[in-house]
Amino acid sequence: MAIMITDECINCGACEPECPNNAIYEPGVPWKFSEGSGLKGTITLPDGQEADADDDQDPVSDDVYYITPYKCTECVGFHEEPQCAAVCPVDCCVPDPDYVESKDDLLAKKEWLHI
Repeated sequence: MAIMITDECINCGACEPECPNNAIYEPGVPWKFSEGSGLKGTITLPDGQEADADDDQDPVSDDVYYITPYKCTECVGFHEEPQCAAVCPVDCCVPDPDYVESKDDLLAKKEWLHI
């Protein structure tokens, strides 16, 4: 399951530098698959769609920091627990019920991101 940032976020930014996948972005800022990953050129997403790794993707939130579920691995393969949640002063980094993934799925995503 990916992690999400709730509306209780105070926009302190403590989480952003902790993410090993560069999956956390400032409010309103577009994101790219290529940022902080080994992805380049045309990529095939886990759902079968294709995208250009360098194209801007729409922000998930314009109000608070956000985590893109395409790049979140809950820090599996890097750390024992999600680092964003570990450093969040208001406990707003929580499991995202819309993106449930097994540990094996998260490890496969990590490998996909860091080719």
